[in-house]
Amino acid sequence: METQRIKTCFTITFTDEQFSRAKAYVEDMRRHPKRVFWKGKESKTDQELIVEQIAHRILSGFYNDDPLTSGRYIVGMDAVKNGD
Repeated sequence: METQRIKTCFTITFTDEQFSRAKAYVEDMRRHPKRVFWKGKESKTDQELIVEQIAHRILSGFYNDDPLTSGRYIVGMDAVKNGD
């Protein structure tokens, strides 16, 4: 099976509640520095980690339990195949 790599940029929106939950998650992870969560993230700021957590949850479908409104968080997307 051949795999391909695409670089994609998403524009997302999020609520204050989603921000608060992601912030609490990052704060909890700070109390557990040995967790896998930190692999490759050691030098990132809290703000970067919070936004990454929000994006991860949106793109993974954690916030998409209502099919009629699930698309509201992803405002846009640009993708380019590497080498193009």
